[in-house]
Amino acid sequence: MRFPQKRVVLATCGPAALATASTAFLLWALTGCLAQSAEKTLPATRPVVVTAASKFHSTVEPILQARCYQCHAGADNHTPVAFDALKSDDISGNPELWLKVLRNTRSHIMPPRDQDQPTPEQQLALENWIEFSAFGVDPDHFDPGRQTIRRLNRTEYRNTIQDLVGVDFDVDTQFPPDDIGYGFDNIGDVLNVSPMLMEKYVQAAQTIVAQGIPLNPKVMPVQTVVGNRFSDSHPVTTPRNANSTDLSFYIDSTVTHTFKVPIEGDYTILLDWNVKGAFNFIPARCSINYSDDETDLSSAEHVWHDDFSGSDEIKVHWSAGKHPFNVTLHPTTLKPSGAGLLSFRILKVQVKGPQDEAGWSPAPAYKRFFPRDAIPTDPSQRREYARDVLRTFATRAFRRPVPDETLDRLTDIAQSVMDTSGGTFERGVAQAMVAVLASPRFLFRVESAEPAIAGNPFINVDEYSLASRLSYFLWSTTPDDELMNLAATGQLRQNLRAQVTRMLADQKSQAFVENFTSQWLQSREVTSVAINPHEVLLREGITVPVANNSVPGPIRQALLQEPDAVFAYIMHNDRSVKEFLASDYIFLNQTLADYYKIPGVTGPAMRKVDLSPGDLRGGALTMGATLMVTSNPTRTSPVKRGKWVLENILGAPTPPPPPDIPPLELAAKNITDKTPTLREILAAHRASPVCASCHDRMDPLGLSMENFNAEGLFRDKELDQPIDASGQLFTGETFKDVSDLKQALIKNHLPEFYRCLTEKMLTYATGRGMEYYDMPTIDKIADQLQQSDGRFSTLLLGIIDSAPFQQRRVK
Repeated sequence: MRFPQKRVVLATCGPAALATASTAFLLWALTGCLAQSAEKTLPATRPVVVTAASKFHSTVEPILQARCYQCHAGADNHTPVAFDALKSDDISGNPELWLKVLRNTRSHIMPPRDQDQPTPEQQLALENWIEFSAFGVDPDHFDPGRQTIRRLNRTEYRNTIQDLVGVDFDVDTQFPPDDIGYGFDNIGDVLNVSPMLMEKYVQAAQTIVAQGIPLNPKVMPVQTVVGNRFSDSHPVTTPRNANSTDLSFYIDSTVTHTFKVPIEGDYTILLDWNVKGAFNFIPARCSINYSDDETDLSSAEHVWHDDFSGSDEIKVHWSAGKHPFNVTLHPTTLKPSGAGLLSFRILKVQVKGPQDEAGWSPAPAYKRFFPRDAIPTDPSQRREYARDVLRTFATRAFRRPVPDETLDRLTDIAQSVMDTSGGTFERGVAQAMVAVLASPRFLFRVESAEPAIAGNPFINVDEYSLASRLSYFLWSTTPDDELMNLAATGQLRQNLRAQVTRMLADQKSQAFVENFTSQWLQSREVTSVAINPHEVLLREGITVPVANNSVPGPIRQALLQEPDAVFAYIMHNDRSVKEFLASDYIFLNQTLADYYKIPGVTGPAMRKVDLSPGDLRGGALTMGATLMVTSNPTRTSPVKRGKWVLENILGAPTPPPPPDIPPLELAAKNITDKTPTLREILAAHRASPVCASCHDRMDPLGLSMENFNAEGLFRDKELDQPIDASGQLFTGETFKDVSDLKQALIKNHLPEFYRCLTEKMLTYATGRGMEYYDMPTIDKIADQLQQSDGRFSTLLLGIIDSAPFQQRRVK
């Protein structure tokens, strides 16, 4: 079902969310961009009614009479569709009907396998009429479709903030999860904004600016050492922890670390410590003394605690040079008999200074935001400098040049803070930056188009919009300087190939690998799906400790990385996407190799491993993540696995099950002489005509994977019976196991796979679900894949060059 068109409505945030009146002033005043939020769904304007009807009667109707009337015509027709009773509106004004016909005939669902199928020529004629007559698509100008304004999702927000400000903001805890549409979390129709979320965005903007924007050109130097960097002046018998030094309450001891200070001045020493003892009270005491090379600085007595942390602050005046800082422990009571361990733990020591600003260091990020050597003293020049700084920042944040009126408002905010008591130039600019990050122009990907051409209902998006589409598609983040500069000079389109090559070579393209792959294959669910190894292995006659009732986290992370590594390998080496169906290699690290029981792999990095002849792995169907997320907690689920193949590989999803379907196991109630296998249970379930129509398609696909249990591990028996993974596709091809199935898919079903993968990636790239008018675009790219033997570059460039990616409708 298509998601309904929505106009984004943003409510004004409550005053509690706004730090200052200036932030409230610009939060919604900065932009009128939401007026262009969502395009109306307009049909193509070319007159197709007469052509569609005449071609239907001459070309399509005879095909339907020969192949479809047996079920979809006549007085005994009990289906929702009657082809012999079509009205003129059904022929030229009912694209949803013909989209179903297109999908069902392509997927070989209709006509049923036991009836005569359309010839290739008939199928092609039917498809051409549907796409270019019933759908009304101009073959010379494909429809780019509607586009809802898109909010940045959590991943895009985090990456954009990292690139823009240098702050790694924790979106997972600060923002709610993004809604999912069409299988992806970047769909404009479902990325809504509630008043509460808007308040969170304002709070986030304040936090990000406070962490990332330096308010002083210089910062006080800080030297930090962890506790285990202290060396022993006298033996310390208490074991050291990873980052700390432990001093026993019962032994005189001294540890020291030498700090080098550049100039004479006042310094502050901050020491973080912890007293760690047994749970039961120990009546021991000790004194801790701090000293440098000249004087005792401070001392205090410490008593038992099972786990207590604190800190001490010491002021010193040091000359330039090296100064030891000593920590001495002296027991003040004898060790009680039978007492357990009790220690004073040095966690971290910081030396801050000198206190005089003349000795401070340049702030690392200051020049990034404030490039001039000095802030002008003249008020008009200060304002102009603030305007320049904000123009640069807001242009990057808004992903296009900032209108003068918006820049004036931002500068007014900065000026209002500068004019207050205690206000500084940097504080004023920082407050305006808060406003930028809370603006809809930042939170939403606002797009514009090039000038319209008379009579053309479609137009290219402008180059700034194209830069954003490209960057968020391949990097999940804002365009970098090179993309922005090319867009500013109108040279991005003519350099598009070179930019795609550059962007894929950049490490940021890993975001595309991870975000697309994990949602297309649903592998991201492997980190949380419930699996009980104890119950799973019991079905194979293997007993494991009851405590082992979950797959460990490191294994789940390795399973998540496997499909990403395969996708990256195919992408970066421009290999055939057929290798997603079947390959003679997999990617493993030591954790995953040990899990799969494949020897010879060491280390944490994923690497390509060639499979032995006859190994059933290789390709997406038999990756551990795929097998695990399509299982039940205690056993495999051939139904889930078959449904996964239909939806994510063949693009032929099944309808939802009818209501009140009883549990699958009840289908085996008449099998009393033994414990039935899943194959036998499913066979009994399919005996019901209501269930057979879908299960005849799903079950053989899922049963082909039965050599892998719910954990994704190979097995050859279940319930002490040999695994039978053979079957027959709904199109008639037989196979003996999942490896045989993969070859059948490659031999006979590549067009379906090419169309499915294209539709998934085009959905991800455009942030919307595919509609009937997108079918010609998908077919064109799939045809190009067929001609190039499935090269990945053909898929990627086909999407980037397509009308939905490059254009928009004229409103």
